[in-house]
Amino acid sequence: MRIVIAGASGFVGQKLCESLGAKHELVGLSRRASSRHQAGVKEWRQCDLNSLKEAEDGLIGADIAIYLVHSMLPRAELVQGNFEDLDLIAADNFARAAKYHGVKRIIYLSGLMPDSEDNLSPHLRSRREVEETLGSHGVPVTILRAGIIVGTEGSSFQIMYRLVKRLPLMICPEWTMTQCQPIWVGDVVECLQYCAEHDETAAQTFNVGGHDVLSYQEMMLRIAYRINRPVRILSFRFMQARLSRFWITVVTGAPRDLVSPLIDSLRHPMIAGELKLQNKMGQRPLSYSEMINRALLNRDTLPTPQAFKRHSHRWDAKKVQSVQRMHLPRGATASWVSASYILWLPRFLKHILHVDVSPEGKCVFYLFSRSWVLLILELSHDRSHEDRPIFYIRGGFLDKGSAKARFEFREVMGGEWVLAAIHDFEPKLPWFIYLMTQAKVHLYVMDQFAQFLAKSKVRV
Repeated sequence: MRIVIAGASGFVGQKLCESLGAKHELVGLSRRASSRHQAGVKEWRQCDLNSLKEAEDGLIGADIAIYLVHSMLPRAELVQGNFEDLDLIAADNFARAAKYHGVKRIIYLSGLMPDSEDNLSPHLRSRREVEETLGSHGVPVTILRAGIIVGTEGSSFQIMYRLVKRLPLMICPEWTMTQCQPIWVGDVVECLQYCAEHDETAAQTFNVGGHDVLSYQEMMLRIAYRINRPVRILSFRFMQARLSRFWITVVTGAPRDLVSPLIDSLRHPMIAGELKLQNKMGQRPLSYSEMINRALLNRDTLPTPQAFKRHSHRWDAKKVQSVQRMHLPRGATASWVSASYILWLPRFLKHILHVDVSPEGKCVFYLFSRSWVLLILELSHDRSHEDRPIFYIRGGFLDKGSAKARFEFREVMGGEWVLAAIHDFEPKLPWFIYLMTQAKVHLYVMDQFAQFLAKSKVRV
């Protein structure tokens, strides 16, 4: 089969490519494809999943598409919005592209969910939304849900290892007593490969886990025992999550953008329960002690996880990505929202802003008089749909002229929400001035428009 893997260069993706590459033709998707060389991958394709066009190009010829992507780290110099909404855009583009090319199945590595999905952390809520979004365009989705994935380069494992190695005394919050069921990265890879090679796993969800259920404190104490490092842990009931995030970031060197959502999720028990898929495969999941032994086999030369290298995530210097989520009025479409925005904006900023709209969908925004053009938006007729109109930014005083700069409205989550998103915008204003002026005005305007939508009564 030809299998396309989004996230092929990540911690799990690299191991999966080594395993699948011997039997299948693998295509890896990367924002920097030209520089990739990796075992098992026959072809790399440059692909920014924030772009539907690039997602479609990336999935050409795919039989199976594997999705190993999470958007917890920034990909532009300025990101306005949260990682949950960025995840939704990437997953929605991937699902639309899979449908467009007739991909047989999508396989997604998600997170273990607690018994009750009420009050989920943002991290787990995002995973749940991605599950739904990947299946929202008709392609069958196989979902593997895993908790902490243990491996030499795994972020969660390395955070615990660095804490144990560097701190003889740890004052830990109450959540460190939460029960979890870690799994070895090799066992996850075996499960992913089994799903790729067995059609009967389509449209099913499987929890996967290791042999042991234990608390995060127990996990750290076992690491300490393995490296012969005396560590004392004191539990403190009232320790705030913000303080936990701060000292973990300082001690381990992990980026705050990575630590924050992970810490928020640790209040939920991560127990897989019945290991239906692994039992069917005849897999013997490793114990946690076996995982530690394998992960620390060469602990004197442990590599730094890619996710810890902050500089590698500053993909687009001086570019902007901005995403705001709004309730979609009942009966409305994203196209109706975009038309309403163009009509609403000059009324909201009357005497300041004027807009001329041509029959072809070209929108010219003027400041005060019609002699000073702020921005020009052109509706892309061949790329727009009723549930996703897209405008390309084609000049004006505020635009530096990025060819890929665009503004879109997109329906997600079955039409419950609409996302207003700017991608690859490069401001012409000096960066500091932009941050203090245009960036803040945009957020204020979108907040006011969201309130306008919330009050709208639409029947289309």
